[in-house]
Amino acid sequence: MATAYKILAQNNPSATTLTTLYTSTGVETVVSTITVANLAGSAATFRLLAQLSADAGSALNKQYLAYDVTVGALDTTTLTLGLTLASGDVLKVYASTATLAFNVFGSQFS
Repeated sequence: MATAYKILAQNNPSATTLTTLYTSTGVETVVSTITVANLAGSAATFRLLAQLSADAGSALNKQYLAYDVTVGALDTTTLTLGLTLASGDVLKVYASTATLAFNVFGSQFS
């Protein structure tokens, strides 16, 4: 089984819109770290959820990993997770403003 260590995704989503951040397609994935950088001079909040491929669609309460977490003005929050995703599983984010930048780092196994 080959392992690829990489930047899995980068996104600067629109404000108040649930947005797909990463989909594990055709591989198994371990998400090691997610960074959330606030590019603005005022605090903002974000939500992060993981959906099994079978539960894709609308967000369900059971899927949230983080909910309305505050990122200070011009600051970065780092989440160290070790999150495992099967093929078809999805990470989604919701940002209170369009000033949050998300980066996902991890490993893919094929």
